[in-house]
Amino acid sequence: MPEQLRQQLALMLGEPVVGPMVTVGRGYTPAIRRIATLASGRTVFVKAAANENTANWLRAEQRIYGHLDAPFLAKRIAFSDGKRPVLVLEDLSGAHWPPQWRPGDIDAVRQTMSEVACSALAGLPHLDAAEFNRGWQKVAADPAPFLSLGLVSADWLAAALPTLIDAALSADLSGTAMLHCDLRSDNLCIRAGRAILVDWNFACIGNPTLDIAFWLPSLAAEGGGPPESILPDAPEYTALISGFFAARAGLAVIPHAPRVRHIQQVQLNEALPWAVRALGLPHL
Repeated sequence: MPEQLRQQLALMLGEPVVGPMVTVGRGYTPAIRRIATLASGRTVFVKAAANENTANWLRAEQRIYGHLDAPFLAKRIAFSDGKRPVLVLEDLSGAHWPPQWRPGDIDAVRQTMSEVACSALAGLPHLDAAEFNRGWQKVAADPAPFLSLGLVSADWLAAALPTLIDAALSADLSGTAMLHCDLRSDNLCIRAGRAILVDWNFACIGNPTLDIAFWLPSLAAEGGGPPESILPDAPEYTALISGFFAARAGLAVIPHAPRVRHIQQVQLNEALPWAVRALGLPHL
């Protein structure tokens, strides 16, 4: 694949790749991520599909880059479709990729998310509410994977589930805002005081509070402060977010994306105590 990718890039960009392509370690899918140096001396970020899922996700990203011009997007340089699509973007290696979260970085992300929410792009799917707010119902149907994480006892779960389920189902996910729907530090960087987002394959239409709520557990795990310091008085979202990760973190490792379960548990470790505090549940 590396040599085939080099040849494909030369055709796409009109100049050859020189030297080794550098692997980019961010991201949790098996997509191929490389920094390539071209004969002219410029560098580009290359993202290539590794399987059918990543191929479809790259096509979804291309719809964003191909039809939306916004300062929160990386500059798209080229795209090639086919069985294994390839997306080429500007190289953002020189930007700051949290963590660490520096003064002003969190505010920059929040400002960018306000801009994302106000952006318009025809044809985006609407958020699938059932995919997000039924996490605790899935745990109730099969509690073993969640309990295997050792975060709570079976008695605690049995007592808390009715409250968690009701609260999650009460979250209003409708809306007309554009959502990134995968906001974490590995999907954003800060350049000149502005946040730029990458990995747009889950973009959809819905309530913009969801983007912020899903970001906060990972932000807290990276030293960004408790979630309620940014999103207070949102008990229904604490239940929804914690349920989303509770229904997934304890499942079997995904063979082609082995780090996904780990990051889901990292987020659950912050989201569940947030829900306990917001909903007045018994301490863990």
